Amino acid sequence: MRQSLPNGDIESDKLPDRNSQEASWRLSAFIVAPLALLILAPIVFAQSITQTKHNLSSSGPGTIKASTESRICVFCHAPHKSAGKAPLWNREDSRAVYTTYTSPTLVSVLGQPTGDSRLCLSCHDGTIALGAIASEPTEIAFQGGVVFLPADHSMLGDNLADDHPISFVYDNALANAKPELKFPAEIPATLPLDHQGRMQCSTCHDAHQDDFGTFLREDPKFSLLCISCHTKSGWTGSVHESSTKTWNGVGIDPWPHATGVTVAENACQNCHQPHEAGQPVHLLGYTQEENDCLVCHDGNIGSDISSSINMISNHPVTMTTGVHQMGENTQTMARHVECVDCHNPHAASATDPPAPNIPGALKDVTGIDINGNPVDPAASSYEVCFKCHGDNHGTSTVVTRDIQSLNTRLDFSPTAVSFHPVTTIGKNPNVPSLIAPMTENSIIACTDCHSSPPGNPAGPHGSTFSPLLKANYSTLDNTVESSFAYELCYSCHSRSSILGNDSFKEHKKHIQGEDAPCATCHDSHGIPSGLGNATQNSHLINFNTSIAFPDPKTGRFEFEDLGNGKGRCYVLCHGKKHSPKSY
Repeated sequence: MRQSLPNGDIESDKLPDRNSQEASWRLSAFIVAPLALLILAPIVFAQSITQTKHNLSSSGPGTIKASTESRICVFCHAPHKSAGKAPLWNREDSRAVYTTYTSPTLVSVLGQPTGDSRLCLSCHDGTIALGAIASEPTEIAFQGGVVFLPADHSMLGDNLADDHPISFVYDNALANAKPELKFPAEIPATLPLDHQGRMQCSTCHDAHQDDFGTFLREDPKFSLLCISCHTKSGWTGSVHESSTKTWNGVGIDPWPHATGVTVAENACQNCHQPHEAGQPVHLLGYTQEENDCLVCHDGNIGSDISSSINMISNHPVTMTTGVHQMGENTQTMARHVECVDCHNPHAASATDPPAPNIPGALKDVTGIDINGNPVDPAASSYEVCFKCHGDNHGTSTVVTRDIQSLNTRLDFSPTAVSFHPVTTIGKNPNVPSLIAPMTENSIIACTDCHSSPPGNPAGPHGSTFSPLLKANYSTLDNTVESSFAYELCYSCHSRSSILGNDSFKEHKKHIQGEDAPCATCHDSHGIPSGLGNATQNSHLINFNTSIAFPDPKTGRFEFEDLGNGKGRCYVLCHGKKHSPKSY
């Protein structure tokens, strides 16, 4: 039977579905008899409530228990003189006004807690004494003078913004609006919604049974509880879903709230906390977003990214907090970088296809394509880079050039005058200095130049060589040539070929004889269409204006391409006039 109650809830004839055959309710006979009339089916628990912390009687196993009260159920239920709510509830509602969860990706409308959740909060918000029950004229005393729950993980207070949302309708409309939620019919029967189809505390927690810890209805290992409702795209087979790595015991415990011993076992709990989350939005464990990654990626479980981002040149993930938002417009957003700008922790994998395909570490992240259009997901690694280094670029560069471009999307465009082959094969059909297996038809990735040095985790996390280069590349004038000075260039271009003048007959004279760095003449990214032309800016020619200057005799400041292996320069460099200098 169900009847409307004064508070608008509906009294339900649905009773808890589990109890032990030996469950000791310790109720006197005059209480048990009336209750027997209400019970429609046996209550079966795998574990008796007497063995849980919710046994607040003087015989309870926890540290919080009554001084002399031996009844167990009375702290929540009473057959007579109860608070008038199902199921024979013996506590008054809290009068607290709660701050509820919010997120830019939230599609539910959250009001104040209702139903079972309101009942739970009568203890767990700390506003009503544990011993204040409706059926008793005086408050029941607790050992040690305890009145409220202590300030630990069970004390939620009136701020529920850092807790999983509750008391919202979970229906097909919600699942349709948020595709990564399962439909209600797909949720296991062990995780019940309430009689109005709302998700409540009781959906995840069974107050009478504590088989899995914190009264959870499902084993939290492998996030079996989470994936009963959430179905994250790319999760199955991802690194965090399958990794058997364990903590080596060094440093800070990365899993203080989890029960598993491997990354796979802790699954969602590697990063998320359903209660008292450090970062309320998305229920992240730490206030600083990057710490959710670095607590494992400090070398004690996963790769040591923490050391890399502390190198002299890095992606500054520690510089901002709370700026990144899911679904942000990468073309207009405030400039920032967080781990999740490049990595999707729900989908990242260990696959490593050749450029320009997206590597597993960047799987299922957003990007900007070569035409400047948002793409989700990115199909090429350079599309991820273009989010911050394309149209929404910075304001400075390492080398000041005759033609200044900060937009790498335009630099690497197939329509650009000259470019390193990042988005497509290069325009120069004759590059004799390339080291096999590279050829004129090869394509490289941004990370072939911008990455942590060898011996560190792959990727552009941090480097000892600025600007975030995987090897040394000197741009200073009067640099003495060596394999180290231009180590970055020599990783693809044979040093012996360059100094042997295979591609340009005076390479050796300029690099060794004049101590002129490669950056004097060559722009390492490219020269966009409309800013340069094929005659003056082929072969990545774009002069460094701190070393080369306009020719004082002709007033010209340019290189002129005269065909394969031929050209002439109009510049003033190292005090020498090229008016012009022909090759």
